[in-house]
Amino acid sequence: MQSINMVKAFTYIGHYRYSIVCECQDLRADQFYRAVTLEPKEGAVASKRATLADVARLAGTSPTTASLILNGKPDTRFSADAHRRVHDAVAQLGYRPNMGARALRTDRSLTIGFISDVVATTRFASGLIRGALEEAEKAGHVMLVLETGGDPARQEEAVGAVLDRQVDGIVFATMRARELVMPSIPESTRVVMLNATSPQFGLSVLPDEESGGRSAVDLLAAAGHTDGIALIGQNDEVEDDLFRSATVARRVHGLRSEVKALGLSLLTEESCWEWEPENGYRLTAELLDRRHDVTSLLCMNDRLAFGAYQACQERGLTVGRDISIVSFDNDELAAYLRPGLTTIGLPHEAMGHQAVQLLLSEAAPGERLIEMPVVERNSIAVVDTESATALLARERLDARRKHARDTIPAP
Repeated sequence: MQSINMVKAFTYIGHYRYSIVCECQDLRADQFYRAVTLEPKEGAVASKRATLADVARLAGTSPTTASLILNGKPDTRFSADAHRRVHDAVAQLGYRPNMGARALRTDRSLTIGFISDVVATTRFASGLIRGALEEAEKAGHVMLVLETGGDPARQEEAVGAVLDRQVDGIVFATMRARELVMPSIPESTRVVMLNATSPQFGLSVLPDEESGGRSAVDLLAAAGHTDGIALIGQNDEVEDDLFRSATVARRVHGLRSEVKALGLSLLTEESCWEWEPENGYRLTAELLDRRHDVTSLLCMNDRLAFGAYQACQERGLTVGRDISIVSFDNDELAAYLRPGLTTIGLPHEAMGHQAVQLLLSEAAPGERLIEMPVVERNSIAVVDTESATALLARERLDARRKHARDTIPAP
């Protein structure tokens, strides 16, 4: 039997501005060469890549002068005519600097590695990569994005690939906040965990889930809801499973702490393992059939809330009038429910910006928590806004919003 040689390749998925999105996969050697070999167009004339010396020769300057002008050194004093001639030569020759040579010279490649499980190919956490890409571009860096599908072997391959390209640092991101066990990475390589944690690397960017949990309770209390509140989806096993979520326990802790701080009470906690619409529907239907004193639902995520909406409507309850619902994530479908779903959003874009800022700075290790934005729509019925509890809840909510405006990094 003929043996098949296997190689690792990175398949192009798409691009965003100046950054490349690709996926690591196994290909047979013959497939690989076909994939990377480009047939010349008919009539095309081969030409060598323009060099800095070519630019200098055409502009009538020395290579040193051309280099200083192109690098924009603030202490150089060349005439406007010299600047014009150099830039005209660059345009005429199509000159592009050799980034590999520059990296060897400056010890900086102006390239960032972004390694994720499924962030680039799913819509749920696409804001993470969008924010990171925008921040990288603003800082003059190119970002190489690789997906691993959550496979540890592919993750190790991806790490090797970006290290081979002498990246200035690596951002590791996950779709759902969780703890990662990382492959070996040189101590000299700067690493930031985005929507993730790792015992090996101490610098991470996470949503402030505890604060988000408090805000959800405040929204209900500010509208006058003090009892009849049911928590849908909480599960102690999920809280303790760090590989499923590193922050779920904080969300629940925030909810319970704010309930206690405002003197409220939870009517019941309905548990499920998977936060999907069918479970939101089932738990809400069973609860409403069993009890008639439920006035509000605190759903652990928007997908549970989607199912809860259906269960309420089937029982003749109008959300936002007869029963109130608030949840988490700000899924793009939340705005299209009728009435629109009030939810606590995940600040993915702001987190992506922050991760790259930290990567390119000398920031000390530690968690950076990004406030979760409150997105108010029409799913909460207003009962009483003038009671002492309602006023206190609104005050606490407003203070949290102000803190978010003051601390979330500007894009």
